Amino acid sequence: MFEKKDYKKVGHTELKVSPITLGTMTFGDQNNQREAFEQLDFALSQGINSFDVAEMYPVPPKAETCHATESIIGNWVKNQKRDELVISTKIAGPRRSIDWIRGGPKSLDEKNITEAVNNSLKRMKTDYIDLLYLHWPERNVPMFGQYKFEPKDEYSNNKKIQWVSIEEQLISLERLVSDGKVRYIALSNEHPWGVMEFIRIAKEKKLPLICTIQNSFSLINRIAELGMTEILYRESLGFFGYSPLGFGHLTGKYLQNSESSGRVNLFPGYAKRYSKPGVNLAVEEYLRIAKESGLSLTQIALSFAYRQWFVTSTIVGATSMKQLKENLSSYKIILEDDILEKIDQVHLGRMNPAP
Repeated sequence: MFEKKDYKKVGHTELKVSPITLGTMTFGDQNNQREAFEQLDFALSQGINSFDVAEMYPVPPKAETCHATESIIGNWVKNQKRDELVISTKIAGPRRSIDWIRGGPKSLDEKNITEAVNNSLKRMKTDYIDLLYLHWPERNVPMFGQYKFEPKDEYSNNKKIQWVSIEEQLISLERLVSDGKVRYIALSNEHPWGVMEFIRIAKEKKLPLICTIQNSFSLINRIAELGMTEILYRESLGFFGYSPLGFGHLTGKYLQNSESSGRVNLFPGYAKRYSKPGVNLAVEEYLRIAKESGLSLTQIALSFAYRQWFVTSTIVGATSMKQLKENLSSYKIILEDDILEKIDQVHLGRMNPAP
C-alpha cells in the first residue's frame, strides 16, 4: 500500500511517517495481545511505519489495565527492526483524576516527565522514543468536549493554581533529548496560545522545538482549521489527526441503531464531546452526501481526513481486522470537488458539533 516515497516529513524534522498511523488505544482492553499483534503485523505489511501509543492506554483509563498498551507494543517491537518504526507515546498530565499514574500525576514537572519516559521505555522495550507528546496541557484549558475557557478554573479554594511553567517543561524535555531517550517532542490536545508559547520560549531559551501537534480532526470536529492551521504552516509543524470517525459516529452505525456495539455504548459517559445535540444532525447530513455519492460514510469521513493539506498522518484505530482493512482501503478514495463543496456546506450549517 504505502512505499517510502509516500512518507511525509514530520514538521521541520527529518523524521518521515506513513500517511496513516495505527492507533493502539484498544490494545489491552477491547483487543488482547494476539489481536493487537495481528493488527500491527498487517499495518506493517501495508507500509505503515507509524504507531501511536500513550502511557495511560488503553482507554477508557482504568487502574487494572493501565500501561497494558505500551507493554503489548514492547512485546511486538522486540521482534521488529526498530529503526524502521516510528513509535510515539504520550505523557499523562494533571487534572484528569487518574490517581494510579504517578499518584495523580500532580504536574508535568521534571520528576514526572522523567519517570514517565523511563517507564515507557522499559515497557516498550526500546532505547528511545521517536515522538514524545505531552498528552494534554498542564494549565487550565477546555479539553475533550469542553468548549470554552473558564477563568474561574484558574483557582482552587480561592487560591490561584501554580502550574509548572512551559519553560520548566521544556527544560525537562531537553534533558531527555540530550540523553538520547527522546528524538523529538510534540504536543497533543493543545490550543493555539499554548503552541505559540512553546515555540516562543524554545526559541528564546534555545530549548528543543516542538515538531508536531496531535489533535482531534474529523467532519464533526474541524476546530484545527480556525486557528491552528496557520500556525502549522508558518512554524513548519506537522499535524496528526485523531478520531477521524468520531468514535464511530461517522460510520453511521449509531443513527441506524443507537445501541450498536462500540465504545460509545461499552463505556457510557466516556468521550462526552460526541454526546452533544448537534452531532447526530450533522452525521445525518454527511450520510446523505455519502449515499448520493455511492460511497459509505466511513469512506467519505476518512478520505476527507486523509487528504487535508496540513495533515501529516491520520491516526486510525480498529477493534477488528475488518474495520482496519476498511479504514486503510479508504485511503485510495479521492473525493471529487462537488462532494467537498457539499461537505463544506454542511459544515457551515452545523459547524464543529463535537469540539
